[in-house]
Amino acid sequence: MEKEKNKYSIIVPTYNERLNIAFLVYLIFKHLKDVDFEIIVVDDGSPDGTQEVVKQLQKLYGEDRILLRARPRKLGLGTAYIHGLKHASGNFVVIMDADLSHHPKYLPSFIRKQIETGANIVTGTRYVRGGGVHGWNLMRKLTSRGANVLAQTLLWPGVSDLTGSFRLYQRSVLEDVINSCVSKGYVFQMEMIVRASRKGCHIAEVPITFVDRVYGSSKLGGSEIVEYLKGLAYLLVTT
Repeated sequence: MEKEKNKYSIIVPTYNERLNIAFLVYLIFKHLKDVDFEIIVVDDGSPDGTQEVVKQLQKLYGEDRILLRARPRKLGLGTAYIHGLKHASGNFVVIMDADLSHHPKYLPSFIRKQIETGANIVTGTRYVRGGGVHGWNLMRKLTSRGANVLAQTLLWPGVSDLTGSFRLYQRSVLEDVINSCVSKGYVFQMEMIVRASRKGCHIAEVPITFVDRVYGSSKLGGSEIVEYLKGLAYLLVTT
């Protein structure tokens, strides 16, 4: 009964995801057949035609189910979530990547876990039994694991996967946490979960397998690693 009353706003930031977005939307509809939801696509001026594909999807599924909330240029991941949240009508908000690294098949598990536990946040984790990573070479796995262990050691956030970005939030909790965050890029995800933990939020975890993007190139590079280390130092001082 509780499941029927809830509405889930799924915020998907995009930049050059023309080859992925249609399949992602199809999979979300496939796995959430009996759930009230909307998909909010926040596109940062993709030059590859991503917005044109989303407009075609709106014709297919309806503009009430798929909302395109475009921005003129790349303005950062954190601000994309803030922008999407302004247009969300659900009492729960899901944030996930557009590149199919976060499979929509896990969404029912997120929803079920939240209903069972009453959690304020449900986060997908690669680092418990049943979770994992597919498609990464050994060096990237070690880098990711090392970054997570370093953050765990310094920040003790109470979750096993601090750098993951596939989460379900109670809307009121997300609004509260997001307003206290200052990071704008990839560090934003880490800051949100740390600040939520510090605020005493109930955080539950669901094991997921992260799959490296199917189409397109990864946007993670050396500058993001430097940004991560700076962000880690900032959170160590301020939380």
